[in-house]
Amino acid sequence: MHKQRKGMFTGMMLGLLGSGVALAQGETPSAFSPGEQASYRVQYLGITAGTAQVTVGAPMRQWGKDVWPIVSLARSEAVAGVWPVKDKYVSYWDFNALRVLGSDMMEDQNHKRRRVRVKLHDDGKSALVVKQKEGEAPSERQHDILEGALDVAGATFALRNRTLEVGREYAYPVFTGSKSFLMKAKVEAKETLSTRQGKQEVYRLRVYTEFSGNLASKRDLVAWLTADARHLPVRLEADLALGSLVAELTDYQQGKVLTPKPAVTAQNGF
Repeated sequence: MHKQRKGMFTGMMLGLLGSGVALAQGETPSAFSPGEQASYRVQYLGITAGTAQVTVGAPMRQWGKDVWPIVSLARSEAVAGVWPVKDKYVSYWDFNALRVLGSDMMEDQNHKRRRVRVKLHDDGKSALVVKQKEGEAPSERQHDILEGALDVAGATFALRNRTLEVGREYAYPVFTGSKSFLMKAKVEAKETLSTRQGKQEVYRLRVYTEFSGNLASKRDLVAWLTADARHLPVRLEADLALGSLVAELTDYQQGKVLTPKPAVTAQNGF
């Protein structure tokens, strides 16, 4: 793979799958719960380039709070032009406060490993980012962020908790770990889409982002979310600077209502 394409495949699978932005409000039941798992096939330039799996994990403790870990796994296929990729991204969803506390990214691309931890501070205006390449010492940096910022994975799940309406636009700040910007998602229509699970009623959303470099898009992203209470992302289309990408849902497992148990404490060491 050309050097400029490094990270694009994973960035799309882990960062843009079903991207949308909104903050869950009210006391309506969550559209997702621990045990939910969605698998996707990702095509790049019309060729199957890899897979992505998004799982809502069991309740745990992170930074002193109860969270649901939203775990995204990306794997590349052995095809020409794609580096071997085995990446894991964990977003820590505070289901009581309906916000993201931070994230851990374990990146393994072309046999080079790197870890990035983002911890959002309680003031909602700043974040600590720790980066470490394999064999090197970690580096830390404080970032000023837009107040109330979410990561993209958390924003996607927050959107699923909203009551979607055709013609309405949702816009909230997002922090990627290096950049803050405002993302906007507008519900354009309610339509029927043919999927691997059969025909489904879906909402079509047009998503505006400010990604740059490999993830810069030539046009707005288009995402389809089911029109039922789950608001599950079933398809994503993006026309990027380095080519078109499509992600489609291939398998889905509904989350389960869990009997309350003591939350597991996360390993906070970096």
